[in-house]
Amino acid sequence: MEVIREAPLLRYLRWAKKFVKLLILSLLCCSFAILLLILYLRSQPLPAVSINQTTTIYAGNGEVLDTLHRGQNRIVVPLKDIAPSLVQATIAIEDRSFREHYGIDWLRLARAAYVDVIHMEKLQGASTITQQLARNLYLTLDKTWERKIKEALLAIQLELNYSKDEILEMYMNQIYYGHSAYGAQAAAQTYFGKDAKDLTLAESALLAGIPKGPSYYSPFVDFDKAKSRQQVILQAMVRSGYITPEQAEQAYAAPIKLKERSTETATGQAPYFRDYIANLVKNKYGIDEETFIHGGLKIHTTLDPVMQKKAEDIIAKVLPKDKPDLQVALVAMDPATGQIKAMVGGRDYRKSQFNRALGMRQPGSSFKPILYLTALQNGYTPLTLMKSEPTVFTYDNGKTYIPKNFGERYAHAYINMREAIKTSDNIYAVKTIDHLTPQKVVEQARNLGITSKLQAVPSLALGTSLVSPLELNTAYAAIANKGERVKPIAITRIEDSQGNVLVEEKTEKTRAADPVASALLINLMQSVFEPGGTGYRVAGELNRPVAGKTGSTDYDAWLSGFTPQLVTTVWLGYDKNQKVDDVTEGYLSKKIWAQFMESALKDQPPALFDMPAGVVSVYIDPASGKLATEHCPNPQLFYFAKGTEPQEYCTDHLPNHETPTPLPPPDTPSFWQRMGSWWKPSE
Repeated sequence: MEVIREAPLLRYLRWAKKFVKLLILSLLCCSFAILLLILYLRSQPLPAVSINQTTTIYAGNGEVLDTLHRGQNRIVVPLKDIAPSLVQATIAIEDRSFREHYGIDWLRLARAAYVDVIHMEKLQGASTITQQLARNLYLTLDKTWERKIKEALLAIQLELNYSKDEILEMYMNQIYYGHSAYGAQAAAQTYFGKDAKDLTLAESALLAGIPKGPSYYSPFVDFDKAKSRQQVILQAMVRSGYITPEQAEQAYAAPIKLKERSTETATGQAPYFRDYIANLVKNKYGIDEETFIHGGLKIHTTLDPVMQKKAEDIIAKVLPKDKPDLQVALVAMDPATGQIKAMVGGRDYRKSQFNRALGMRQPGSSFKPILYLTALQNGYTPLTLMKSEPTVFTYDNGKTYIPKNFGERYAHAYINMREAIKTSDNIYAVKTIDHLTPQKVVEQARNLGITSKLQAVPSLALGTSLVSPLELNTAYAAIANKGERVKPIAITRIEDSQGNVLVEEKTEKTRAADPVASALLINLMQSVFEPGGTGYRVAGELNRPVAGKTGSTDYDAWLSGFTPQLVTTVWLGYDKNQKVDDVTEGYLSKKIWAQFMESALKDQPPALFDMPAGVVSVYIDPASGKLATEHCPNPQLFYFAKGTEPQEYCTDHLPNHETPTPLPPPDTPSFWQRMGSWWKPSE
C-alpha cells in the first residue's frame, strides 16, 4: 500500500497557523493579564507616606528665627512656584521621555538589563522620574531585583493615580540636593538664598546637576565640578529642545553668586526663647514632636529681634569676664498686649541650656509692689505711716520673726509708703502684711498672674516664696496696665504645611486690681530712681519716666520695672549656693535693666504715666504729712484716691501762728513741663 506523504509546504503552513493562533492567544492572555494587573493596581491604595517638611519659626517682624528639620530641610511648594528652567533641566537630565511613558521607559530598561546581565551585577540605572519618586517615597535604596520589581509596580500605580504634573511636583519636592536640602525650595534657599520660582537658567542647571552626587557636585564643596556638571545639564536641555545652544553658552558664562554659608554658632539668636517656644508647642498646644520637627509648621512668635539682640549684647558687655559662673535672666514684654519681646535665659547657651527666665528664685523686695498694691486697696494711702526701727514680731503660736533692713539702716522714725518703697524698708513691709494678713497678699498675687506656690507667712512680704522672672514680669505688667492682667504671649499663630491655622493667640486682659490703686502704686514706684532710692545709681542712664522695684537676697539680685511701653525683669545670681555681692554684682542687674530699657526704647519717644479718674493731687509737707502751705520749705506732690487725701494743713512753719494759706492746687502741666525732670539730651 502506498503511503501518501504530506507536502512540506502544507506541513509548514499548518504549523505556522497553529503558531499564529498560539501567539494571538498568548497576546490576548498577556493583554488580559496586563489589564487585570492595571485594574488591580488602580484599585489598590498606594502605601502611606509621610514627607518630612521643615518647620519654620518666625520672629514678630516676619524674619526667620529658626528652621527645624533634623537633617531633612524641606519646604513643599506647588509646581507653579518652581522655576520652569529647573523643571526642564531636571527632566532633560533625569528622564527625557517623562511626558511619553507610563512610569517605565522600556527601552532604557532593556538596555540596562542587557548591561547588567553581561556583567552579572546591577550596574546600569534606568529609573524614570516616576520610579525614582516611588523609590524615594516607599522603598529602600538596595540594588536588588526584588526592589526593582516593586519600584516598577509602584511607578505604574503613581501614573494611574496622578497626573504628570502632580508626579513632577512631588518629585521636585522630594529630591535631595545635599547639605540637608530636600526639594527645590530648600535647595534654592540653601545655595542661592532665594525662592525656587526666582532661579535663573544658570542657577537651575547648576542645581539640577547636584542630585547625581550631592557631596560630589555641591558648589560649596567643589565649584569646578559643579560647573562641569552644569555644562552637561545645559547640553541635555539643548538636545531636549528646551533651550538653544546660544542660551546654553550664555547660561554657562553667567556668574554664579552662591549664598554665604552661615558662620553663626549652633546656638543662633534667642536660643532660650526658641526652647520656650518648643515647650509651648508640645506641652501647651499638644503638638507631637514629629509634627513639630518634620510637619512643615509655620510658627509665628512675638519676639522682637532688635530688642533681643540689644539684650544679648548688653548682657555680654556688662557681665564681668572673670566671673563666668555669674548667671542672668531677662524678660521683656509689651504690657498692652502681653507679647514677649525679648528673653534671655542664661549667659551662654552652649554651656547651659537651663532657662533661668523660667527658673524659680526668691524675688526679695521686688515682690513688695504686690504687697503695697494689696494695701492701697485695703485702706492704706501713700501717706500711711509706720515706724522704721528694729522690731521683733511675736505671733500667737509663740514664734518670733526678726526682719532686718539692708545694712541695718533704719529711719528710727515714722515713714510713709513712698519712703518705704523708695528705700525698701523691710520693717514697714512686715508691719503692713501683718495688718493685711498674708493670705490677702497671696490672693492679690494670684490675681496678678503669679502661679507658683506662695506661703502665706509674714516673710512673704520680703519675697521669700519662689517665683520665676517671667511670672514676676507678668505681675508687673498688670500694675503697668493699671490693674489689668494681660496673658503673656510668645506665639501668635501656628499654621500647618497647608496653611491651616492650628493655634491663634490674641491679647486677653482681666481686671486684677483697682485702677486707682494701681496708678498710685506706679507713682510711688517712680521714687526708686530718685535720690536716696535703691535704683538711683542707674538713674543717670535713663532719659524717660520709669517705675520699678529692686530686690535682693543673699543669692539673688533683681530689678523689675516698666514704662508705659515696656515691662522688663532682670535677675542675676549663681546657679549653685554662692552668694551675690549686692554692692558690686548686685548692681549689675540694675545696670543691665537700665541700659536695656533705654536702648530698647531708643526709637520711641518718652511716655508718661497718666492718672485715671478718681485720683487727686495735692502738695504735702513730708515732715508732718499734712497739706503744705506756702511756708512749708519742701512741699511734695502726692497723689491720692479721691476722698483719702489729708484735710488738715501743716502749721509747723507758720510765722507767728498765722492762719495757713494753702498752696494752690497743682496745675495740669504740659507734656514738656512734665518731662522736664526726666529729659536729658543724649551725649
